[in-house]
Amino acid sequence: MNNRRSFITGIKSTKLSDKEKSFLKKYKPWGVILFTRNIKNIKQTYNLTSSIRKIFNDKKYPILVDQEGGRVNRLENIISFENLTSEFFGNEFIKNYKRFNFFYKLFIDKTSYLLKLIGVNINTSPVLDLRSKGASNVIGNRSFSNDPKIVSNIGNYCIQCYHENGIGTVIKHIPGHGLARVDSHHFTPIINKKQSFLEKNDFLAFKNKKSFFAMTAHILFKKIDNKNTVTHSKKLIKLIRNKIGFKNILISDDLSMKSLKGTLKENTIKTFNAGCNIALHCNGNLKEMEIVGKNSPLINKFIFKKTSEFYKILS
Repeated sequence: MNNRRSFITGIKSTKLSDKEKSFLKKYKPWGVILFTRNIKNIKQTYNLTSSIRKIFNDKKYPILVDQEGGRVNRLENIISFENLTSEFFGNEFIKNYKRFNFFYKLFIDKTSYLLKLIGVNINTSPVLDLRSKGASNVIGNRSFSNDPKIVSNIGNYCIQCYHENGIGTVIKHIPGHGLARVDSHHFTPIINKKQSFLEKNDFLAFKNKKSFFAMTAHILFKKIDNKNTVTHSKKLIKLIRNKIGFKNILISDDLSMKSLKGTLKENTIKTFNAGCNIALHCNGNLKEMEIVGKNSPLINKFIFKKTSEFYKILS
């Protein structure tokens, strides 16, 4: 594990190309993330993840997927989870807690079972962003609630259930994407709320979570740092560590998103300088992957230690 670099990469298709195999051997990313384009059926995906792990000679090598349920369903070629949105479970939590408890655990158990069948051991879930009136629908029904205490409670339960199933979680988008009025895939969201408001609302939902991983928001909180998005802000990363209390591995959101305004090389370097532990790059573009790989440092003692702790929950 020591010779791996501090980044996660996407790949292009349903099996590794020769160039991708060479890339993985040369740059040794910490992990690989899959998308719908990589997942045709269970057997094919398992063969893909096995071929990745064979390169690293590591049966526990981190392979991630965005499998929230609802519209973020990377397993759509295998199963439909369209109606099982976070909003649906948030409403159940309020209406009938006992029923919520049963159905949400069942949902996570079945999701975990499918992830294991295809060889995935990290789910980039739960979304702990608040649902906010007038915000971009990039979050929308991906949020459990507009109440930070409800979001926090469901988040704790989600993390616990996935861990019991031997799946790691990535809480996102820390310290909160809910107020964004534009989609950070295309624009830079700017939030003007005071820190005192944010600490009682958006930031509160993320407080003291036991997830092994968290993903940063490409959002600019103007009253805290008026120049840098969270991913590139030393001030915000410090706040995530000290005020919000997240002590584990901090992963950037996708560096190919348009919210970040520099070159890919600049954005990669700034991600690490700000205090993120791992850079995420998703689109499977080999030229871009090489830029991220070249500018990502070898994993340090902190990442090694935390990854080893994560490996212990894997069955």
